[in-house]
Amino acid sequence: MPQFKPWLYQNQHGMFCRLCRQHKPAPKKGANKRAFVEVAAVTYRKDYLERHLKTEHHQESIRCQASLSSGVSVMDSFDPIIVLEHEAIIGGFKCLYWLVKNEIAHQTNYPKLLSLAELLGCDYFKKLKIDKRNNYRSHRIIDEMLEILAEVLEEPILMDIRSSQAISLEIDESTDVSVSRQLDLHIRYLDKEGQVYNQFLDLVSVIDGKADTIVSAVKTVLLKKGIPTEKLYGLGTDGAAVMTGRLNGVAKQLKDSFPKLLAVACAAHKLALACKDASNSVPYMATSRDHLQDLYLFFRNSANRTATLKAASLILGVTDLKVKEVKDTRWLSQHKAIQMLQRNLAAVLGALAEEAEIRKCPTAKGLYTFCGIYRFVASVYLQADVLPHLACLSKVFQKAHVNFLHIKEQVPVTIQTLLDIREAGQTPVPGSFLSRLHEDLEDPDKLGAFEIKHEAERGRRGEDVQDQSREAQWCRFERQVIQPYITGLETELKRRFQELDILGAFHVLRPQSASLPDSVSIAQLQTLAKQFCPDQEKVLLQEWFSFKNHLITGSLQNKSQEELLTLLASEYDEWLDLYPCISLLASIALIVPVSSVNCERDFSAMNRIKTDLRNRLQGEHLAACLRIAINGPEPNEVPYDRALEFFFRNPRRIKCSDGACKLCT
Repeated sequence: MPQFKPWLYQNQHGMFCRLCRQHKPAPKKGANKRAFVEVAAVTYRKDYLERHLKTEHHQESIRCQASLSSGVSVMDSFDPIIVLEHEAIIGGFKCLYWLVKNEIAHQTNYPKLLSLAELLGCDYFKKLKIDKRNNYRSHRIIDEMLEILAEVLEEPILMDIRSSQAISLEIDESTDVSVSRQLDLHIRYLDKEGQVYNQFLDLVSVIDGKADTIVSAVKTVLLKKGIPTEKLYGLGTDGAAVMTGRLNGVAKQLKDSFPKLLAVACAAHKLALACKDASNSVPYMATSRDHLQDLYLFFRNSANRTATLKAASLILGVTDLKVKEVKDTRWLSQHKAIQMLQRNLAAVLGALAEEAEIRKCPTAKGLYTFCGIYRFVASVYLQADVLPHLACLSKVFQKAHVNFLHIKEQVPVTIQTLLDIREAGQTPVPGSFLSRLHEDLEDPDKLGAFEIKHEAERGRRGEDVQDQSREAQWCRFERQVIQPYITGLETELKRRFQELDILGAFHVLRPQSASLPDSVSIAQLQTLAKQFCPDQEKVLLQEWFSFKNHLITGSLQNKSQEELLTLLASEYDEWLDLYPCISLLASIALIVPVSSVNCERDFSAMNRIKTDLRNRLQGEHLAACLRIAINGPEPNEVPYDRALEFFFRNPRRIKCSDGACKLCT
């Protein structure tokens, strides 16, 4: 705001007044340590800043500055003096930051970008050319500037982490393009308003994937970054055996070192496993999934087959036709494959039929034999109804700020939706894909042209010929596929998500808990106290009996649980002072991770940055690139002045023309 810009500035301690700090008029009354002058102001409100404008010592500072500027206005007298050498270095930082932020190879493109800037008229970059050997374009100086930018970005984040009431980690291990093992650490913490933040912490190369190696690397990073381990309450992993092993897993070893740590397996991974196990429990669904992958490989490996598929799509009036791949490592891949196949099934069957009849392709004939039957078509329509709900749940779990509340709220809704599909029986849910299955099978412009029949044209030896009517086919499909498949999904989802253990005890921190019997609330509070504050159990119970009155009659009775947790975790409200133990539990509830999807995103960024052409990027420089690409703000919001200070911590050949400059000396 223009009224604050001439005099207000901020550092790591808080806000100061540039005018009052320079002239420092003596206090005539009141405290000797004044906000904005002797001590930092930390109240970030507009009215608080405007109050300082009206103070007597600020007005006196304005008069002193106006007299010094000899007729120049106060705002103009504080315009910065442009030092071309400093501008050149800051410009170099800006160019480098832009390259790294956009995940562009910085070592090869940084000198070229400086040359382009000079060509466009940025003459101050000529100041970087000291002589033939010193032009601030070498690999060494680029790496040093990269480390400085990463340090500038990390500095305020680490300060916020250390001041957070509770923190948690997400860890995962993967392999990069140079076949080097990388351990990713992502951190969750709270600001003073109770808002959750997720930040990339570090990427560490490990020699192997053993639990001892991972634990040692995690402890080294925590010590190096100065992370307060006494505030470490949560650990999110992908649920692999090395992470969750009961005897010697990573979570077990870290819990031995940090007793208050709560380890949680990733909800997105558990959902993927639940879907996979439910499909495997029905033999036909497992076989169908394999044939989806066979379809993808059949068309992907041949330009002629792809051309045939496109020709069939044009005849049927289908656009954007492409057979999708099914991969276990991509949680939504089967949903996308089924979605595309259901919409374009007629074109796919037409292409397979042409390949089998004209080119005599045995693979196409085998795929058509499997795909051109009633059971396969019905299974595609069934999954087109089921998988969108599971994909929606997976997307919820993949959000950066997901917490246990999303599991409690979304999983039961998804289970009930699946049960509605199962219980519909002979009359599928209106508007669903199954409701128009038979209509599409009889439509000559769609699947009717292929005469989809039951897979058994005649009974086996000694067996009666089965009824081929649509009603009989549907009854068999419902009994053999729909019922066991959705029942398996229900069983797996309940088994993996209903038993939340300690996470379920956090439900006591909701407005509805005030109406529960005291025995239930006390049991949940004792569970939480045993894990997170064993020496404060009595204090916690005392706070609860007072706090629940606010839930019944106070201002908190109409709040949702997430709003309630945020208010309790905020350091600006009175709840922290009134109920410190409950406030701590609310903070833990918000930061305990229920997924490790942030680590997966970090690995995706790593794969975009460390490519085949940049396979030598490793160590601190790879971590610095990730820190900028993931945590970094927009290029115009970076504190380049701070980077300039870090740059001149070491002696430099470049010197500015200002002899009184304290940076260059």
